[in-house]
Amino acid sequence: MPTFSDLAIPVMLLAAGRGERMRPLTDHTPKPLLEVHGKSLLQWRLEALRRDGTGPVCINTAWLGEQIEAALGSELQAADPSQRPLALHYSHEGRDFGQALETAGGIARALEHLGQVFWVMAGDVYAPDFVFAQQAVARFQASTQLAHIWLVPNPEHNPAGDFAWDPVSGLASSPPKEQAAQRYTYSTIGLFRRELFLPPWCDLPPANPRGQRSGLAPLLRLAMAQDKVSAALYTGAWTDVGTPQRLAQLNATARA
Repeated sequence: MPTFSDLAIPVMLLAAGRGERMRPLTDHTPKPLLEVHGKSLLQWRLEALRRDGTGPVCINTAWLGEQIEAALGSELQAADPSQRPLALHYSHEGRDFGQALETAGGIARALEHLGQVFWVMAGDVYAPDFVFAQQAVARFQASTQLAHIWLVPNPEHNPAGDFAWDPVSGLASSPPKEQAAQRYTYSTIGLFRRELFLPPWCDLPPANPRGQRSGLAPLLRLAMAQDKVSAALYTGAWTDVGTPQRLAQLNATARA
């Protein structure tokens, strides 16, 4: 039977963005601390991770990052006192470099808190029903893929989608928009191998000591070109809480 340590896959929660489109709400509150149905977006994610037996968690911060650590602390206690709390670590990009390092730059900086395989998810996406399944982790660990990402049907604000997906092979690709019969939106949820954020795939030095900015999409496209990214379609509740209007709509909708 697997032990807790076998199941506890590390997680990178992305929480460093400025949230420009959410202004004025984010002028004084970091976007991941905005609330949906009485709980912050980060709290929803952390409770799901604890529920599914994964962790520890590394949270990167920049804009108003001190508020995030102050709100969450170093661990999330379980309702059952016999269960381990969820350990929380922080990578303070704003404090260390004066800016957010973008997704790949932030992950490269935080690799010391992550294992050979780890989850990545944006802290400002609302997906309360997504399950961080151990079966998905086991399949990914047994594969040769560098990443396995979850795609969602295209929302109104991203009608052209991000990536194509072949349900037969399970592979994701990045063809030009005019050449793809169907493209989907990247949910920001994925499983990744440490290898993707090291040379030769990633040109950042180990631990990104100079705090260089680097996006994730170019790395994914590079790996997709070598058939190294698989994908699955997620059709559960999912919202990229990118504007005050989307946040208000979520809060006006009853939580099932």
